[in-house]
Amino acid sequence: MKKKIAALAVTAAMIFGLAACSSSSSSAAPETKAPETEAAETEAAETEAPETEAAEEEVAQGVTDTTIYIGNTAATTGAYATVGVPFNAGLEAALKQYNDAGGFNGLNVELIHYDDGFDAGQGLTYTKTLVETDKVFAIVGNFGTNTVGANLDYLKEVGVPMVYAATGISALYNVEATGNERCIMPVQPIYDAEGRVLLARALATEENGLGLGGTKVGVIATTDDAGTGMLDGVKYQAELGSIELTIQEVAADATDFNAAITVLMNAGCDVVIAAMNQAPLVKALNAMRDLEYNVKVITSYVNASATTLGALVADGSITAERPVYATSWLDLSTEEGVADYTQFATVMLAYEAAEGITETYSGNSYAIAGYIAGLTFLAGLERVQAAGQTLTWANYIDAMESEPISIPMGGSVDYANGARLGLVDLALNTIGLEADENGAYALVTVDHITPLEDVWAAIQ
Repeated sequence: MKKKIAALAVTAAMIFGLAACSSSSSSAAPETKAPETEAAETEAAETEAPETEAAEEEVAQGVTDTTIYIGNTAATTGAYATVGVPFNAGLEAALKQYNDAGGFNGLNVELIHYDDGFDAGQGLTYTKTLVETDKVFAIVGNFGTNTVGANLDYLKEVGVPMVYAATGISALYNVEATGNERCIMPVQPIYDAEGRVLLARALATEENGLGLGGTKVGVIATTDDAGTGMLDGVKYQAELGSIELTIQEVAADATDFNAAITVLMNAGCDVVIAAMNQAPLVKALNAMRDLEYNVKVITSYVNASATTLGALVADGSITAERPVYATSWLDLSTEEGVADYTQFATVMLAYEAAEGITETYSGNSYAIAGYIAGLTFLAGLERVQAAGQTLTWANYIDAMESEPISIPMGGSVDYANGARLGLVDLALNTIGLEADENGAYALVTVDHITPLEDVWAAIQ
């Protein structure tokens, strides 16, 4: 197994791209008393020990004498099966490790899954089935932009805990969740939160690779959810430092970015934040090349693809004078990151061996995401168990908020005081400008995972 692990190659950047919570716990209803006994029992109760005054908590739905049931829907057939299948495999591997170690006071955690074909309507229907028919304790790995967007309001309405959403849509972002909103616990960076990081990195000192040292920042943002969310985050962070921005917005499917780029160039921006996904990023950088606008560019982790950025190096859109940087929420360039990855690969290979799976997902980034989703959910169970509490939705949410949760190969996610930002501890990468013998380009780590507050404290 060690030889297999050593031979695996893994991408460090993940590129893919759900509230007090309503609880099923309640106080036990009092029995109906006969008039002649009610007064006597009331008098006796006044002399009883304090522990008899409060009724015992009831466990939440989805918790039986042997099993804790969780659920998700994901595309495990069709075009998106290449994402959904390894994601659930990584999740199942994390659950097997937990169950083999004894589970929650001897209870195993079991995943119930439905294939929604990446269809939003089907995803919502199956999510309702999981909650109302299967009675799951939690939704873990709320999968894909379509389904997450369709069922988020429903999950808040019923109050079922949701841990990890495989998307960064703005609907997940909440600076201070209250009520049923507290049950939504994202992990992956949310566009709005990442926009805050992008501005901090754009302005922070270049010393030790912490930032780009910008003095005048321009933003070019698409008008879709990704661009709008990142732009909102950039604006939020700018207000904290009274920072002036030059902003241009374009349609995500626009073919001409020249006018917007010209405005940023004429404004003298020395760093440009590209708040967009891969397809518009290519068009924006091509426009910068054609206009000979040489400036530092920083963009989202969703664009941290060596293939995409490497092609832009090859066509002259990325150069030494026009370098492009991207964030990432995982970092395998440190000893700790390598150790975390080796642990994942060991767990993944063990699961596959036990299940008779011949194809390994030990080097698959989507499997890593599923594994992280599982461990994040299990962190809450471990805290409830350590505290000796009954497993209820309310106790679980409180446990998740009690302290930051360490993410393998990443930073930590903090749900304290209702914060629902996803990860804001991100690394900074760039694309190498020299191809290897096979013509491939590589992402290069500029700065390891660093908390947002530390980056922000280092602005020029």
